[in-house]
Amino acid sequence: MVARYGLLLGAILLLLGRPLAAAEETPSTPTPRPLAALIIDDLGDRLNEGLRAIALPGQVTYSILPQTPFSARFAELAHSLGKEVMLHQPMQSLSGAAMGPGGLSLHMTHNAFVRTLHANLASVPHARGVNNHMGSLLTRHPGQMAWLMDALQQRGDLFFVDSTTSSQTVALKVAIEHRLPSLRRNIFLDHEPDEAAIRRQFARFIGQAKAVGFSLAIAHPYPETLRVLELLLPTLEGQGVALHPVSQLIAQRDGQRERLWQASLSPWQQGVKSSKQ
Repeated sequence: MVARYGLLLGAILLLLGRPLAAAEETPSTPTPRPLAALIIDDLGDRLNEGLRAIALPGQVTYSILPQTPFSARFAELAHSLGKEVMLHQPMQSLSGAAMGPGGLSLHMTHNAFVRTLHANLASVPHARGVNNHMGSLLTRHPGQMAWLMDALQQRGDLFFVDSTTSSQTVALKVAIEHRLPSLRRNIFLDHEPDEAAIRRQFARFIGQAKAVGFSLAIAHPYPETLRVLELLLPTLEGQGVALHPVSQLIAQRDGQRERLWQASLSPWQQGVKSSKQ
């Protein structure tokens, strides 16, 4: 009797176009590949270095200094190649180093601050986000960071990356408080502009992506950096790491952050919150 039912079930499955073995298989969920994003900063002043950087393979993101000779040209070129563009916003540093055109500083009024930011965004077409150029002084001041995040949030289509040029930065914290899509830099590839050191940092960049699922690196259009990236970026696919625009990395991280925030709202915490109203 059991054998007869087994034959009957097999015949039905064959008529449906499914072999008996298929009924015993369970579909497997593919393991997501680690996500990595790479920003090339400081573009806009030098033509040859900028063109070489934009020619790098893969979904590299380009952060362009405002109101520089090649700001618009580089932004248009990167966008035409399907690559993401950011504004590399100059901000006041502790060292007092010259910021260049479009700098934001502590002495500015709110109106001048916002007006300068808008002019900078207009000078870099297709900018999807902003990160700070220098800024070791300005990024530690919550008031000015609130001005920045308010202005970016009002645009409604921008994200922010904290370049983390100071251990005392509050920029990411303020961006999160303003519910602005945001992330912080994990690794500088070329703090030491030496090819061996850049290779070591690139290995750290990929290692972190594999260990925790994501990594965000910043590099600069130094000749040493460009030589290393031209050689190593094509190897990412073989290492199982996907290079993505920064906006995609932020979308994933913000999604995780939102889920953790929702999970933290236990019934007891919700009751406390409502009792204050």
